[in-house]
Amino acid sequence: MINRIPQMRIGVFGGSFDPVHVGHLWIAESATERLDLDRLLWIPTATQPLKPGGPVATNEQRVEMLRLAIAGRPGHDVDPRELHRAGVSYTVDTIAELEREHVGAEFFLIIGSDSLASMRRWHQPGELLSRVTLAVVQRGGEGAIDFSVLDGLVGEDRIDRFRRCVIEMPLIEISSSEIRDRAAQGTSIRHRVPRSVEAYIEANGVYRG
Repeated sequence: MINRIPQMRIGVFGGSFDPVHVGHLWIAESATERLDLDRLLWIPTATQPLKPGGPVATNEQRVEMLRLAIAGRPGHDVDPRELHRAGVSYTVDTIAELEREHVGAEFFLIIGSDSLASMRRWHQPGELLSRVTLAVVQRGGEGAIDFSVLDGLVGEDRIDRFRRCVIEMPLIEISSSEIRDRAAQGTSIRHRVPRSVEAYIEANGVYRG
């Protein structure tokens, strides 16, 4: 009898995280449970092709806030590789690197429905979708996720797989931009970010102009 090593299931959660907030943490926990993940990689993005403006906090500050936010959470790790890559970062390149490091693993790319809608504008979307299982976050109040945008990029069997990995979430009315504005004005951000992140923002004046 051949003993097969179970395939590792790795979630990839990218974003500006400027700053990371409780909504991000809620999504990460829901994804870990819903997808039965062995690991979840938080990947702060560098220069995003579809968001060229860039983050407000420095790369170092965003990484440190992420590390504070997930401290003590087994299986969740900050992966800053895109910050160390020169020029524009493409998700397909990140996944290719991860595949070489974790041979045989299945990668779940966690994205919002807005990112799904823009998928055809991503770099090499067909190649990316052949390498990952999309896990789209369906926020409370949203209708059914429309996967028709993927027609022609991958086969129907892959799209069916993506449909089975939708992550249903309640409506969370919180955003990083709101937190940046409140921090800049000296208004409380308590309960919007983890206490350790709140203390870091206050101590370092991260969003004070």
